[in-house]
Amino acid sequence: MRIYIVRHADPDYPNNTITAFGHKEAEALATRMATLELDRLYSSPLGRARDTAGYTARVLGMEPEIEPWTTELDWSTGGQGSAGSQAVWDYPGEVFRGGTNYPSYENWHQTPPVHEDQLAERFARLVKASDEFLMRLGYAREGRRYRCIAPTDDRIAMFCHGGFGLTWLAHLLEIPVQTMWSGFWLPPSSVTMVLMEQQSSDWAVPRCVGMGDTSHLYAAGLPIQPRGIYAHNWERAPGSQRSYPSDE
Repeated sequence: MRIYIVRHADPDYPNNTITAFGHKEAEALATRMATLELDRLYSSPLGRARDTAGYTARVLGMEPEIEPWTTELDWSTGGQGSAGSQAVWDYPGEVFRGGTNYPSYENWHQTPPVHEDQLAERFARLVKASDEFLMRLGYAREGRRYRCIAPTDDRIAMFCHGGFGLTWLAHLLEIPVQTMWSGFWLPPSSVTMVLMEQQSSDWAVPRCVGMGDTSHLYAAGLPIQPRGIYAHNWERAPGSQRSYPSDE
C-alpha cells in the first residue's frame, strides 16, 4: 500500500480555507494526483484540507472520507515559537538542538524544551488513532512492525496539515518527534509518499520514499518558495542574483 500524505494548499487561517493562491496550488496538485491511480481519498475535517482535497476529488470523481483524527494538532507549550506562533513544531531549531541530550523516539517528550508529559499523552492518542486507521486498511501494528492481515496494493491520499503530517511521520518512521519538527518541513500542497514495504508475506514497515514534493507547482508555472514564517530564510543578501516569482 502507498500512502500519500498531502498538506493543504496555502492557508487562509482566519477563514479556515485556502487563499486565492492556494486555489491555484490545489488545482495544480489535482492534475498531479490524477496521474497516481488513487483508490481512496481521505481528509481532515478542517476547511483548508477539505477545500484542497476538493479539487482532486472533482478530477477523480471521488468523495473524500473525513478522518477526524487527522485534524491539525493544537500542541503548544511555553511560548518558544517564532513569528508569534506557539505551535511546538514551529519552535526554532536552535531551541530543539541547544541541549546536550539527544532525544529518542521513546523519550522525546522528556527532553527540553518540550519536557511535557501532556504532549506524550497527546502523541499516544495520535498513535492509537493511526493504528486503528491502518488496521482498517489491513495492517495491524505489533511492536515496531505491522502484521499484514489483509495487505493491499491500494494507493490512498490523506489531505491533512503540516504539524500533524510531521508528527504522524515521526510515528510511522520511528523518528524522535522534535527531530522531525526541526529537521523537516512540509510545504503547502506538498506530497509525501510512504510505502508499507513488504519484504515477506507477514510483515510491513513504513518507508518514506519521497517527502515534501511540490513539483506540480513547477509544472503549473507557480512559485515554490517557502511562505510564511520560513520565507525569510530563503532570501539572499542584497545584490544576490537569485530571485523568485512574486506571490502576487
